[in-house]
Amino acid sequence: MSGSLRIVRLANFVTPSSGGLRTALRELGRGYCAAGHEPVLVVPGERESDELTAQGRVITLPGIVLPGTGGYRVLANRRRLRRLLETLAPDRLEVSDRTSLRWTGEWARRHRVPSVMVSHETADGVLRTWGLPEAVAGRTADRLNLRSAWAYSRIVCTTEWAEREFVRIGARNVVRAPLGVDLRRCRPGRRSTALRARHARGADVLLVLCSRLSVEKRPGTALDALGALRGRGVRAVLTVAGDGPLRDGLERRARAQRLPAVFLGHLGDREELADLQAAADVCLAPGPAETFGLAALEALACGTPVVASASSALPEVIGGAGLAAADSGDAFADAVQQLLARPEATRRTAARARAELFGWPAAVEAFLAAHDAQARVRMRVPGVPT
Repeated sequence: MSGSLRIVRLANFVTPSSGGLRTALRELGRGYCAAGHEPVLVVPGERESDELTAQGRVITLPGIVLPGTGGYRVLANRRRLRRLLETLAPDRLEVSDRTSLRWTGEWARRHRVPSVMVSHETADGVLRTWGLPEAVAGRTADRLNLRSAWAYSRIVCTTEWAEREFVRIGARNVVRAPLGVDLRRCRPGRRSTALRARHARGADVLLVLCSRLSVEKRPGTALDALGALRGRGVRAVLTVAGDGPLRDGLERRARAQRLPAVFLGHLGDREELADLQAAADVCLAPGPAETFGLAALEALACGTPVVASASSALPEVIGGAGLAAADSGDAFADAVQQLLARPEATRRTAARARAELFGWPAAVEAFLAAHDAQARVRMRVPGVPT
């Protein structure tokens, strides 16, 4: 199909302090606009709004706050959202929530609108991080995924790792579309020895964690790794960029154990975040249910190697530019020391080279292909090299 398409995108769990999902929505929206299509993003918020932005039209509907999530909201008023969808009359529907919005796939099927669900996390991985036994999580995830695969025209997975749970149930409508990274904003040239010295505070090793501080991200593993390194005589410190419901407890723990960890909260300035990622010696990505890991990819683009959970998709993304570790502080500490044993220039060059395999233009094209949509103009995402 070659005409301009109205691609209505629905997402929950997006706040002003969101990380990877918010970035992905923004960059894909900008790419859809650049390709000559009309993206409309619908998200929950505190109050209603409707505005035109660089990523297209963004509509905010009042959403309820989920307790214990640090402010995440969801689009809970089905009747209102259904009316909005009927008013918008989408040519394509794209949904970035596999739980509370799954009913929209059935709406799209009834209205003969081709639809895509983007799997930003694995169902069984999230269920396991919330404490369900592995076997129970797997069976529950299979039931949820069977419903999703039936409801939507296509399921988009960003990695082969994320695709496995749909392959397991025999789903035949799964396509793969990796995400990307801003290779201009995130670059090794941002590395500042002065900034590194300020964050390192006299230590030899600066570790950085850029993550939402919530259960599924397992941020406590970063403190475990810091404690293990300090116990081995490694003069390491940790800087944490991110916020969430676990922050207070993590700060109390760091104080009680006298761990040199500084919590910056959410960094809304993307330039400031990139400077921090470039200044670090190693970035930690302990989330076991990550299906892609945009923060880790941004660190690689800044020339900083990554230690990631071996349980997640990140080993597939970071390749040889980092190391995978079992989900324990000692294992993460081992991997940090192995990375630091490599010459600095070698590890930083490898990190950047790996990130250059993931540009946003290629990601946008892959997502448009999932929608059976073409670029109506020569596509160039602003601020991203083609």
